[in-house]
Amino acid sequence: MIHPLRPHRRRIVALASGILLTVGLALAVPSSAAGAAATRTETQLPTPLVVNARWGGHATYDRIVIDLQGYVPGATVTAVPRLLQDGSGAPVPLAGNFFLEIRFNPAAAHNDAYESVYQGPRLQKIFLSKLKGLAMTGDYEGYVTFGAAFDTMPYYRTFTLHSPERFVVDIAHGNQC
Repeated sequence: MIHPLRPHRRRIVALASGILLTVGLALAVPSSAAGAAATRTETQLPTPLVVNARWGGHATYDRIVIDLQGYVPGATVTAVPRLLQDGSGAPVPLAGNFFLEIRFNPAAAHNDAYESVYQGPRLQKIFLSKLKGLAMTGDYEGYVTFGAAFDTMPYYRTFTLHSPERFVVDIAHGNQC
């Protein structure tokens, strides 16, 4: 007599073997082939250009808008203890107690001839409810960086808008109406 669980065990073993074989083949793809495919995709798109930065005050938030040509690249917004110029590490002279660093990669604020395409402010004192200053702190090795200054801890959200391409940081504050 054949034990009733043995056919199930054989199916389970066969299924597990198939899964392990598939995973093993996926891991066996040379990393150079995967890297070449990623590089090929990245090099097909031109580097997006950062062309302007602007801001505005609204009833319940202040807004920073970064205008781009091409597409909105990867962006990070990070609280930092102070603002520094990319490359040199020199301090950025914006007054404030709290700072956000807004960094784009890949991005440039210059064209292929190394001429600036950025038309916005380099260092600007601002008198909004939360936002007290904005500075372009770097266009260096594929990164474009901005710094924003605040008197109090900023609570913010980020998103992108399209046609034209923009990266937006909204900084919440109490109703000013």
